[in-house]
Amino acid sequence: MPEVSFWWDGVDRDAARPPLLGPTSADVCIVGAGYTGLWTAYYLARAAPQWRVVVVEQRFAGYGASGRNGGWLTNSITGGRDRYVRSHGADAARRLQLALNDTVDEVLRVAAAEGIDADVARGGELTVATNAAQWERLAAAVVAEQRWGDTDVELLDADRARSRVAVPGLRGAAWQPHAARVQPARLVAGLARAVEARGVQILEDTRVTALTPGLVETDRGTVTAKFVVRATEGFTARLPGERRTWLPMNSSLVVTAPLPAAAWAEIGWAGREVLGDAAHAYVYAQRTADDRIALGGRGVPYRFGSRLDHHGATPAATVSALNAALRRLFPAAGDVEVERACSGVLGVPRDWTATVGLDPATGLAWAGGYVGTGVAAANLAGRTLTDLILYRSTELTALPWVGHRVRRWEPEPLRWLGVRGLYTAYRAADRAEQRGRPTTSPLARIADAVSGRH
Repeated sequence: MPEVSFWWDGVDRDAARPPLLGPTSADVCIVGAGYTGLWTAYYLARAAPQWRVVVVEQRFAGYGASGRNGGWLTNSITGGRDRYVRSHGADAARRLQLALNDTVDEVLRVAAAEGIDADVARGGELTVATNAAQWERLAAAVVAEQRWGDTDVELLDADRARSRVAVPGLRGAAWQPHAARVQPARLVAGLARAVEARGVQILEDTRVTALTPGLVETDRGTVTAKFVVRATEGFTARLPGERRTWLPMNSSLVVTAPLPAAAWAEIGWAGREVLGDAAHAYVYAQRTADDRIALGGRGVPYRFGSRLDHHGATPAATVSALNAALRRLFPAAGDVEVERACSGVLGVPRDWTATVGLDPATGLAWAGGYVGTGVAAANLAGRTLTDLILYRSTELTALPWVGHRVRRWEPEPLRWLGVRGLYTAYRAADRAEQRGRPTTSPLARIADAVSGRH
C-alpha cells in the first residue's frame, strides 16, 4: 500500500489489522476508522465498556481525510453561525460555538492522557488579509464575531500582524486562541491504539457494500448490530443510495523541505499559529514541527460523478498553483523545494452545514459533512453520538446540528457544472481583488448565494 500523505511518511504505522473473517455481531458497528468513527468508539468504550463495538475500515485507520488534512484543530462552526441563528435562535448558536471551543481543549486533553504525541502547538488561528477587499471583509467579520463575545477573536493591524508572521502586502489579520496545530496522522494513529486498548475491534481492509438497519454488508461478510454508525465523510458517495448525500470535495496539500533558520528569521511565525488567508478560494497552512511549511487549498475541487482519487495523487497543475500561493505568501522560502504533495476528500452537504444524528426507529446513526473542519468537529460528533446511542439527554444532544438534514445534491452534470462554476468565480474574484479592487467582487457574492454557503 503506497503512502497517501506526507503526514504518514513520518509515522510508524501499526502492523495491518486483520479484516473481517466472516459474519459477526456487535452492539455497535461503526463504518469508517477516521476521526469520527474512532472518537465515537473511544467514548462508547468509556461509557459502556460491556458493549461490543466494531469499527470497519476499507483500507487502514486514518486512510481518508483524517490522515491527509492540514492539521488545523480549530473551533469553526461548519457553515457559519448565522445559519443556526436563523433556524434555532441565538442561544442555540452560542451553545454550539462554546461546545466547539471546549472541543479543542478536549482533544488536547485526551491526547495528553492517552500519551498521543501529535506534535501539538497551541498558537491559535491567524487569518491574514493581503489586499484592501480582504481587509474590509475580515474587519467586518471580526466586528460581527466580537458582538457575540464567545470566540475571543482579535483584530490585528498591520504592525501587530507582522509581529506574528511576515507576509507581503499584509493589511492586518484576525487571531483567535481556540486552535492548535497538530500532526493529523499521529493523532489518528494514536487514537486508534487508544480505542483498541479499550477493547474496540478495528477491522481493516474490509469494504462496506451496503448499510441497512441492523446490518452492515461487506466484501468479507456481514456485521449485525443494534446500532450502525455511518462515519464515512468524503467517501459517503461510494455507498449505495448515498451518491448525492454529500459531495466529495478534493483538497490538496504541498509540503516544503525544512526551511533554514535565516528564512524563519525573516518570516517569523514563532507562535506556530495555524494560518489562512481571507481570499475566497482560501489557503490554509502550518509551520510543522520540523520547520517545513505545509500549505493546502482546493486545487481541482470536484471530479465528475463524485469520483474519488483514493491514494492521494495530486495533479501537476494543482501542485503548481499551490506552489505559487506558497511563494506569494512566503517569498523568504526562496528556492526551498516542495518535497511532497497529496490530496484527500472532504464531505460537503448541499447547505455546507455539518450534521450528527440517530434514527431511533432504525438504529442508523451518522455524522459528518464537516467541509474541512473535522479535526475538532469529529470529536464533538463522537461524544454526541455516544449520548444519542445510549439514549442520554444531554447538553450535547440538544445542540442545533443534531438531526440536521438537507436536500440532496443535484444530479450530474448539474453538480459538476455548479462546483466548477463556483470555484471559477471565486478565483476570478480573488484575482480582481489582488489587482486592486477595493471591495468584495460581485462574482464572489453571487457564488455565495448560488452555492448555498451563506
